[in-house]
Amino acid sequence: MKITSILLALILAAFLLVVSGALYTVDETKQVIITQFGKPVGDPKTEAGLKFKMPFIQQVNPVDKRILEWDGSPSNMPTKDKLYIAVDLFARWRIVDPLQYFLRLRDERSAQSRLDDILGSETRNAVAKHELIELVRTTRDREPLRDASLSDADLATLGGLVPIRKGRALVEVEIFSAAAPKLEVFGIELLDIRFKRINYNESVRPKIYERMISERRQIAERFRSEGNGEAARINGNRERELNRIRSEAYRAVEEIRGDADAKATGIYASAYNQSQEAVGFYEFQKTMDMYKTVMENNSTLIMSTTSEAFEYLKSMNPSGEAEIP
Repeated sequence: MKITSILLALILAAFLLVVSGALYTVDETKQVIITQFGKPVGDPKTEAGLKFKMPFIQQVNPVDKRILEWDGSPSNMPTKDKLYIAVDLFARWRIVDPLQYFLRLRDERSAQSRLDDILGSETRNAVAKHELIELVRTTRDREPLRDASLSDADLATLGGLVPIRKGRALVEVEIFSAAAPKLEVFGIELLDIRFKRINYNESVRPKIYERMISERRQIAERFRSEGNGEAARINGNRERELNRIRSEAYRAVEEIRGDADAKATGIYASAYNQSQEAVGFYEFQKTMDMYKTVMENNSTLIMSTTSEAFEYLKSMNPSGEAEIP
């Protein structure tokens, strides 16, 4: 009985061992390649569930069927305008042909290494064919804010945003189109690729910053020069306008003064020209006013005896009273 029990236990254990070696499960996130003595046999198992295989001589090789990521290391590369930049990319991919993938790469580490080679090479080729502005700007339709007085030639000279032909998005499409066919032979589908960061190389970054500062100073100096010229023009117009207003005001004042003098002269003429006595009195009064003006204390006046101003002085009597003619 003991021997029979031992045999039954051994048979049961062997049966369980065979069954456990023949059964395997496929996860929803995996696809399976069955190999026999290291070589794939049959079609890949892509549906989730419980599967069977030959025990002991066949092995289960799971392959991920989810969307995987590739994050490349930043690398320095030159642009078309001879500027060294550090480019950092990332991509998304998945395994669409697990058998081809297993035969050529075996595991994800090898796939990541091959992605490094292909995507890095195509990125370097694309960057070398485009200028830096093509890699930085997102779209070719985006218009920068700028002063209306600056032309495209001025912007190109002074470091402004110059027109571009493609833009970063189309450069990414170009890299994708070149790299995707090369990855298909490995059973890999490239889903997307994007620039994560683009930066100047550390060795040239100070020179680039210095050039940017110099260009902005040129723009500032141009604005200052234009502002000074505009200020001089405005001040010139202001002075010219002030001189015109002053001259017109002076002319108006002189015209008013002339009219007033003419009216005053007319009034005096009409007042003192009524009789011969009035005319004589007027002349006498004006002469006296003249004496007050020209004769001050301690003053010496030399006049001719035939002078009209001496006429009333000759007619004065010793008492100091003048005789009115």
